[in-house]
Amino acid sequence: MEVAGKKIVVIGMGKTGIAAAAFLGGLGATVVAVDEKPSHQWGEAFDSMAGQPWITVGSYDVLTPDGVDMVVPSPGIPPYHDILAAAQKRNIPIMSEIELAYRFIKVPIIAVTGTNGKTTTTTLLGKILTHAGKKVFVGGNIGNPLIEYAGSPQTDDFIVAEISSFQLQWIKTFRPHAAMLLNITCDHVNYHGSFEEYRRVKARIFERQQGSDLAILNAEDETQEGLASSIRAQVVHFSSLRSLSPGICLRDDFIVYSKADGSEERYPLSMISLPGLHNVENVMAAVTAARFCGCSQESIVEAVSQFHGLPHRIEFAGEKHSVQFYDDSKGTNVDAVIRALQTFSTPVILLLGGRDKDGNFNALQPLLSFKAKQVVLFGEARDSIEPQIGNGVPVWKESTLREAVERAYQNARPGDIVLLSPGCASFDEFVNYKERGNYFKKVVRNL
Repeated sequence: MEVAGKKIVVIGMGKTGIAAAAFLGGLGATVVAVDEKPSHQWGEAFDSMAGQPWITVGSYDVLTPDGVDMVVPSPGIPPYHDILAAAQKRNIPIMSEIELAYRFIKVPIIAVTGTNGKTTTTTLLGKILTHAGKKVFVGGNIGNPLIEYAGSPQTDDFIVAEISSFQLQWIKTFRPHAAMLLNITCDHVNYHGSFEEYRRVKARIFERQQGSDLAILNAEDETQEGLASSIRAQVVHFSSLRSLSPGICLRDDFIVYSKADGSEERYPLSMISLPGLHNVENVMAAVTAARFCGCSQESIVEAVSQFHGLPHRIEFAGEKHSVQFYDDSKGTNVDAVIRALQTFSTPVILLLGGRDKDGNFNALQPLLSFKAKQVVLFGEARDSIEPQIGNGVPVWKESTLREAVERAYQNARPGDIVLLSPGCASFDEFVNYKERGNYFKKVVRNL
């Protein structure tokens, strides 16, 4: 792909946008950088290249300028954005950062997507491959953008990349050697316009795969029903609820991987220290990809046994007077809340709220009646969530997360569990879910 001499608009000057601008400028393109924030707030990474002759700051409110050859939106820029709409109207190519990076990447990509679990699975798979002696770059929607890797020496055996629906929106030739779709539940509908469109975009991860590639699907996800018939790659399904042959599933105290040739591999469930059935599913998907990449069964068991999870994903956050606190700040949609509640064998005091993402909180009603002893609602969405969750459990409402934690602690008794699994975005009170989770842990420490 030739970009030298072309005029390219990059929308969004976060980490990914700045990396894309630097990459394009280094190849001789003229870059017009735009963001809703003024340029003096774009950070040191932008300041270091701001004086270069190949980059100019454009207006976020002005439609695509004349003479533009391509537009590169950062993840999170919605498809209905004015600049993108104008570009489509004028038939100006729009290319996502992962598509742009893919055009220059020579290393096989293992792509992980899904509504929930993709960060954990991406990280775990990277650790499995590394433990097996493979050289691996882990990035994408977490850590370092793929576009940064595109400009590197590219000496790794594999790339393991978390891929979001935002990034899949504008792909054209992106073809991962292995790709997995962990699950699809209602999320980002306000971005994509409908759940069906969200589902369609997620499934695009398999769009360009061929027979030598691998597609990993969730057999228990109703939204994936029929998807395998449109995929040209080899397909392996995983299930935590029923036996599959071929496929990978639970049987007694083992994860059993049944191959098409009739052979079986057994992995002890005891190797998994992560809580919840959903994490067993994440491990199944990672095991399948790791075997495809040539990792031995023994090295997989060792690597999984050494993996103890990630921050803000049903993470133990402390104990005060025999009340335990768990941080699931990453649980930003209703399905994630359901998975978190199912992790615990005793009813919890659930902290729910933040900024609503058009979630269907009605879906929580059946589970709350026997998995929660109380619900404390907080943040912008507290009033809109209340009528949706019904009256099966006592409900309290507080303005802030701090007040919600203090209310839960006041109501708790020794032996209780307080779970922050908000089911909402953090942007009403915090920059992101990490800041929210860290603040939660700070409040717990100071109780």
